[in-house]
Amino acid sequence: MINDPMDWAFPRIKRLPPYVFSIVNELKYKLRRQGEDIVDLGMGNPNVPPAKHIIDKLCEVAQRPNVHGYSASKGIPRLRKAICDFYERRFGVKLDPEREAILTIGAKEGYSHLILAMTSPGDTVIVPNPTYPIHYYAPIIAGGEVHSVPLSVEEENYQESFLRRLYEIVKTAMPKPKAVVVSFPHNPTTATVELDFFKELVRFAREQGLWVIHDFAYADIAFDGYEPPSILQVPGAKEVAVEIYSMSKGFSMAGWRVAFVVGNELLIKNLAHLKSYLDYGVFTPIQVASIVALEGPYEVVRETAKVYERRRNILVDGLNKLGWPVKKPKATMFVWAKIPEWVKMGSLEFAMFLLKEAKVAVAPGVGFGQYGEGYVRFALVENEQRIRQAVRGIRRAFRKLQREVRRLEPERSS
Repeated sequence: MINDPMDWAFPRIKRLPPYVFSIVNELKYKLRRQGEDIVDLGMGNPNVPPAKHIIDKLCEVAQRPNVHGYSASKGIPRLRKAICDFYERRFGVKLDPEREAILTIGAKEGYSHLILAMTSPGDTVIVPNPTYPIHYYAPIIAGGEVHSVPLSVEEENYQESFLRRLYEIVKTAMPKPKAVVVSFPHNPTTATVELDFFKELVRFAREQGLWVIHDFAYADIAFDGYEPPSILQVPGAKEVAVEIYSMSKGFSMAGWRVAFVVGNELLIKNLAHLKSYLDYGVFTPIQVASIVALEGPYEVVRETAKVYERRRNILVDGLNKLGWPVKKPKATMFVWAKIPEWVKMGSLEFAMFLLKEAKVAVAPGVGFGQYGEGYVRFALVENEQRIRQAVRGIRRAFRKLQREVRRLEPERSS
């Protein structure tokens, strides 16, 4: 008889470490059960609702008796045309809705199944570090290996440094890597790039026979006049690259699970083949409402970005006023903050400290990879009043900690 469930031969599961964020979440839930008011800036779960016309279309179509069966796994044709038309309007990129676009059940599912379709045991995929965890672990689940490329926004020319490290890995690794995963604007670091970065990456990928997967989850959440570029704007990009576009953030449709993989025909063909065995697509009323969203006024997306921009300003200005120097990100719904040197805590310990003493939940940087250590990530998913409350809580926690540090200084010096 097997007593320990982990004694079962589940090799993929054994390769997955404990989820760091669950440690913070367990304490958060415990404190809430005790009646504590926790400002949750940990998980990037949008709290801005979709525009009314999108919700109205969902409700309208859901009333129809003939829309509750299985849908098309690759997306209904009208929706695939809508995403292609959207790309042409927004980025000047022409896509074939039959061959170069596929609907996925959110970006996470689309990416994971794409990796599963293209990765064989022993294949190597390159990902940034730190990174959104599924970027790293999807190749592991598929039986592949991962090379991490450090991405540090502290470096003045981090784009050049990242590309230089990437080139070194591709040219020296054995076996030769099969694909590189990038995501800009970047979660968690909020790093951004210009189109020249993608031009160089595409040039190198074509030269080396390397696939490129660009997770474009934060395409629509940008500030201060910055416009995130699509990798598909680069001539020749479709020869080597696909891009994952999500409606979760800009359109505030996170729970609807609507995303698209667009670009290289071969990768999309193989993803579609795999998905035909795995799912029956997204609920048809959601697909129809997504058409209305994509074809409707883009101003609703810009208004959502303005909500996050105001929250960003309140949080970053507040942290700077209390002596925690943090830069304002140009994009994403996050703030990536280096832990003050005087704190002397690792990122997980510091996240637990903020939760206990400031009543603020944040994501520890180490949960995004070893190079995330020394940072925490704030998600801008509470309203402006609650973010001000979070800043006040951090101020109280810092004052308490500073008193403790001063109290211990004489003991250390003696």
